[in-house]
Amino acid sequence: MKSSKNPNNISSLFSRGVEEVIDKDHLLNALESGRELRVKFGIDPTSPHIHLGRAIPLRKLRAFQELGHKVVLIIGDFTAQIGDPSDKLAKRPMLAREEIKKYLKDYKKQLGKIVDLKHAEFHFNSKWLSRLGFQEISELAENFSVGQMLERRNFRDRFERHEEISLREFMYPLMQGYDSVATKADVEIGGSDQLFNLLAGRVIQPRYGQEPQDIMTFEMLEGTDGRKMSSSWGNVIAIDDEPNDMFGKVMSLKDELISRYFLLCTDVPEDEIEKIGSESPRDAKAKLAEEIVSIYYGESIAEKAAEEFDKVHRDKELPTELEEATHTPADATTLIADVFGLSRSEARRLIEQGAVEADGNKLTDPQKEINFTEEGIVFKAGKHKFIRIKIKRK
Repeated sequence: MKSSKNPNNISSLFSRGVEEVIDKDHLLNALESGRELRVKFGIDPTSPHIHLGRAIPLRKLRAFQELGHKVVLIIGDFTAQIGDPSDKLAKRPMLAREEIKKYLKDYKKQLGKIVDLKHAEFHFNSKWLSRLGFQEISELAENFSVGQMLERRNFRDRFERHEEISLREFMYPLMQGYDSVATKADVEIGGSDQLFNLLAGRVIQPRYGQEPQDIMTFEMLEGTDGRKMSSSWGNVIAIDDEPNDMFGKVMSLKDELISRYFLLCTDVPEDEIEKIGSESPRDAKAKLAEEIVSIYYGESIAEKAAEEFDKVHRDKELPTELEEATHTPADATTLIADVFGLSRSEARRLIEQGAVEADGNKLTDPQKEINFTEEGIVFKAGKHKFIRIKIKRK
């Protein structure tokens, strides 16, 4: 496929959420040459869901595709076992292969919501990383020093606090750098927290006779609680969330995040975003929520999600489709934990915060015994989850 040299389209690649480009002049010249570039992005399956933060580089990949470049998607089924230490405050545990396989179940389907998989390469990095011998790993390690590793902020902070740093964690950037060698990447993209790992590819590629890849990093997206969006913190909006859940999560965002979400998660022009910023936060969030849901599910489903949200939260009616479950009589904590898939501590916390209702009445006692009526009880946990629970007959 011949790539586009349209200066306006190329210019747009370097804006909209882009934080840093290395080497910008070299990449610009390569794009203007009309040569098809191999643009790499790796994603570790450390959760079964891809969230909006990870969708930012995926959407940029789609932009590269639309300019005629070859997208190279790498699923880090091997590196997920090692564990990416980027921006982690403590040592990350190794994941079991069985757990990774479970997480991978719907990854390709989720990636296909954004990237045109028919015109992309799709690789699992276990294909080459699992074959590396100790000799080659030693040669890779020779490219880096312990001092360089300790320059990473998270490693330096942990070292100064006398906290454990595994040698395994030092290996992660080597693995990601070798991915660039295996796929002959011209460009690698990722979040700004990935800069050290992306630079590793530029260090390692010349040892294998390859030109060092150019790098493009992006701003990090805050989650629903204002911290960096992270599956480990549970503050995510996943691209495969049910439309009504996705809409509701966006509506729960802090007001100051509205413009950032428009900028990083949608294609709404920046001049329009500025105009929306003058509207009431509630109206602006409703437009944002409908825009995001429409990206992943289409406009008609987004409109229905907006109507459903108003029905439940403005008009105080029950959801149109109410999930049902059965349960044996139990105290409030046990019941909420079991039915809503929470830990007992999470369920207890929600109840104590007054965030759980039974038929419209707040539950405040985690030890309260729940007595069911024949029709069942509609429980609401948090702002958006409703389930009608009926007694389980023996």
